[in-house]
Amino acid sequence: MAEIRVKTSKRVEALNITDLVEKAIKGSQGGLLHVYAPHTTCGLTINEDADPDVMRDIIDALERIVPADHPYRHREGNSDAHIKATLAGSSVTIPCINGRPALGTWQGVFLMEFDGPRERKVIITLL
Repeated sequence: MAEIRVKTSKRVEALNITDLVEKAIKGSQGGLLHVYAPHTTCGLTINEDADPDVMRDIIDALERIVPADHPYRHREGNSDAHIKATLAGSSVTIPCINGRPALGTWQGVFLMEFDGPRERKVIITLL
């Protein structure tokens, strides 16, 4: 098991953490890689890492679905972040072959920040 820290710089952003995940499991053989964010206002997803417009489009779509300015009940003012994190999910699971995540050609692992900027913890487990 490994733990990495990720600093975000915006309230909402998608950070490609694929390299950090790969470094955390370097030297391992294989198995099932589990990447988990123990937070309620950020999530993890796997998607295209070749064109940054894909992640911008995803963020824009989530904003249309869950607008920040809706009159939510939660007094802290970040209900939209909680809902977006629920939609993204808090973990991803990836097969690991020869010490590398078996991602597709265009895939990357992204931390989806919805209530930043913050320092986030990501727990990486290889089973």
